[in-house]
Amino acid sequence: MKIIDVHTHPVFFGKGKTKPEVDQLVAYSKSLGIEKMVCLGDVLVHGPCPSAKELRAINEQTRQLLAWYPKFFIGFCYLNPTLGEKAIRGELDRCLAEGFQGIKLEIANNARDAVMTPLMRAAAAHDIPVLQHTWDTLGKPMRKTHSDPKDTCLLARRFPDVKIIMAHLYGFGLRGVLEAQDLPNLYIDTSSCLPFAGLIEYAVEKLGPERILYGSDIPIRELGQCIGRVTGSDIDESAKRKILYSNAHTFLNLA
Repeated sequence: MKIIDVHTHPVFFGKGKTKPEVDQLVAYSKSLGIEKMVCLGDVLVHGPCPSAKELRAINEQTRQLLAWYPKFFIGFCYLNPTLGEKAIRGELDRCLAEGFQGIKLEIANNARDAVMTPLMRAAAAHDIPVLQHTWDTLGKPMRKTHSDPKDTCLLARRFPDVKIIMAHLYGFGLRGVLEAQDLPNLYIDTSSCLPFAGLIEYAVEKLGPERILYGSDIPIRELGQCIGRVTGSDIDESAKRKILYSNAHTFLNLA
């Protein structure tokens, strides 16, 4: 079965950036049926709130992966909304000129914060998707910068013309699926792959298979395990094909 992985960090805390390491990852991924990977960058190497210079270095690593394997890797530009509109647009324009196809957001701020507005307007202007790190943080101090599904869903309501991936199905769980129900521009990815029986089935029941994208979060998770969360789920084969491949193919406007 063909697979597109929309949530990967081939370089993570400095590991995985050499050509032999990348060659090994690509070969292993292809052996599992993975045809393309979305590279989100080494997002935590400089802490939760990287500077403009640090962001550029992270995105340059992603650009190098695209240069080595242009038909396998898809780049998302890692941005920090707290740096302001000038910095956001400057780095985004640079990344788009290098062939990047989306935006990655981590934990510099919460998705409900006002600093998101310039970034989301830029995403709308370029017609590119935004992948937002999301976790169940309701009632927890970490919610200040770790977006809860309520926050990511609010972002989708505020910017209905922007396609958003709410990352980490296994991090936001049942409540996140319910929060996402009435938002056609919001998609979820399956990354984190924690042992939660029946969650894929629940998401398909509540959202339909068309709004679910396969993601692994490698190297934090193991590829085979994450793929197995989908292939071993109690959903029909058509839904599995959509989640693993065809949804992402359409979402990313791949030829």
